[in-house]
Amino acid sequence: MDDVTREDAPAPEIDTSRPHPARIYDYTLGGKNHFAADREVADQALAAWPSARVTARENRAFLGRAVKWLVTEVGVRQFLDIGTGLPTTDNTHEVAQRMAPECRVVYADNDPLVLAHARALLTSSPEGRTAYVQADLRDPESILSAPETRELLDFSQPVALMLLAVLHFVPDEADPAGVVRTLVDRLPAGSYLTATHVTSEHNRAETDAALRTNRNAGIPLGARDSDVFARLAFSGLDLIPPGVVLVSDWKPETAGSRPLPSEVSLYGGVARKP
Repeated sequence: MDDVTREDAPAPEIDTSRPHPARIYDYTLGGKNHFAADREVADQALAAWPSARVTARENRAFLGRAVKWLVTEVGVRQFLDIGTGLPTTDNTHEVAQRMAPECRVVYADNDPLVLAHARALLTSSPEGRTAYVQADLRDPESILSAPETRELLDFSQPVALMLLAVLHFVPDEADPAGVVRTLVDRLPAGSYLTATHVTSEHNRAETDAALRTNRNAGIPLGARDSDVFARLAFSGLDLIPPGVVLVSDWKPETAGSRPLPSEVSLYGGVARKP
């Protein structure tokens, strides 16, 4: 195991009274790392939008397929995963290092509970490395300039930037497109961006009710239509076929039945920086 953390960094205080998206997502996936405030918001949102559990599972499945494709089809060996969420099964480094043990992964999240679990769960293969940065996507420079990022990632070689289920927490007034540009501009040519985003296009009444529940709890969760998401995330990049689609429709590994669009309500895509 070879992982990087700042041992002298003070542990941020975890506010258990305020819900956090990473812990709500963990609860929705059936995890155990959440508190009463998280469960209260999640249960209210699930009552309004019962298929949110399907959305969460499909997002994780998309992550696995996208990472596998990046490693095996185009040879990516470096990942910057922002909005990591709490460690669970088949995290980015686990999928990547299963295919190529030498892969390096830097994770970033703004939930202190993720940091509390990072040292124990984000363990690397002997050939590769992992690191964790306590930072917010809305401050991309803090992620790019972090010692862990600079030490692990070689920005002269392609990097896969992973923004899964996180851009929908960045409202328009926080300039999400500018955040993405800042990150992508620092990546060398031949790098990739993988992103997913909630939409209400296929199930407007239920998803909008769930979004209101989150916003009323202080979580700025907002849906965007496919064309808006595509412009926000992938402008100037070359989308990999099939483009921006529901995550369940992105390079499915089996020909079996898939969830209905109204159950998924999450777009995703992978694009290359020319």
